[in-house]
Amino acid sequence: MRHYLTIVILLSVLNNQVLFAQTPTLSEKAQISVLTCSSGDELFSAFGHTAFRVQDAVLGIDVVYNYGTFDFDKPNFYLNFAQGKLIYSLSRRSFEAFLYTYQLEKRWVKEQVLNLTAKQTNELFRFFEQNHRPENRDYPYDPLFNNCSSITGDVLEQHLDGDINFKASHLKEPSTFRQLVHKYIPINSWGAFGIDLAFGGITDQKASARQHMFLPYYTMYQLRNTELSGEDIVMRERTILNYPEKSDQSTFLTSPLFWFCILLAFTVAITLLDKKHQGRNRWLDFGLFFISGLAGLIVLLLWVATDHVVTDQNFNFLWLLPTNLIVGFYLLSKKQLPPWLSKYLWAALGLIGLSLIFWVFRVHVLSPINIPLMGTLGVRYLFLLKKI
Repeated sequence: MRHYLTIVILLSVLNNQVLFAQTPTLSEKAQISVLTCSSGDELFSAFGHTAFRVQDAVLGIDVVYNYGTFDFDKPNFYLNFAQGKLIYSLSRRSFEAFLYTYQLEKRWVKEQVLNLTAKQTNELFRFFEQNHRPENRDYPYDPLFNNCSSITGDVLEQHLDGDINFKASHLKEPSTFRQLVHKYIPINSWGAFGIDLAFGGITDQKASARQHMFLPYYTMYQLRNTELSGEDIVMRERTILNYPEKSDQSTFLTSPLFWFCILLAFTVAITLLDKKHQGRNRWLDFGLFFISGLAGLIVLLLWVATDHVVTDQNFNFLWLLPTNLIVGFYLLSKKQLPPWLSKYLWAALGLIGLSLIFWVFRVHVLSPINIPLMGTLGVRYLFLLKKI
């Protein structure tokens, strides 16, 4: 059965390539819809997916235009991702091939048919075809401001004649970008911990109704509350694949909060033993300073040395001091603690306090998962102060 479906998909793709050698004029029965796909198991699919579908029974056209295409095997993929230079592409597949992926992953797919005139349908179709050309299909990806879902609003706003009104009445209260992300990734998960560490203060701003559309689910909600030239833009809605929503399968024992609390308890225990025996575990100091310093350096570089927008105004480097990298090696190599270390440790404790103040005043919201890590560093800083 799998081989049969593969052959059908390949034939469908070849047929579309031949059919669209020149952009045809769609018939009066043609329609364009927005597809919303549910969350997947992988981090990159946790927010779901959005795509456009063009179908014309008269011409035998049924294709999906997908702005969420990327290739892990491209040269320097991970380096480009780290630098904020990740390139996504618009791809075109048969609807059957597109749907097959979500059938395998057991993810629901819903369709919203747009209320467009024949002229608007053809104009949008011509745009998709023009945008799909090799010289036009690539675009710089941004997880919040330029992804497969946010582009939906851009396309409708820029390529449909008529006044489009993205109403906000369905939103009880606007959320920040960070809060919206947490609705789809549990805060006590490794994915959320990494995201919160990398995201800067810019993501703590309130998102407008239009900006909520960076999430596929909110694009679907927004289209239900959008008008084109005074009429609802969605003509009808239906469920194509009906699977249950994916649920979080993680446990507390595998969560970052559990392991960071273990680290805090371990550090307190070693520190008490050091105090009792009037010693100092240099390897513990090195480990804590080196890892925190490396993390702080990465956070700082993501802000000042990359093209990422979401990492702007990231003050996590204040408590994850990049200079801890150097101090860590010094603490490992020297048995006696120098007098200058006292000023450094007081400054480090003060910066932890400043980070907490920024959190209280929402300059940069911290993840609660960071509290045990701050406590771990604070315990060791205070111990070292008493050793000088």
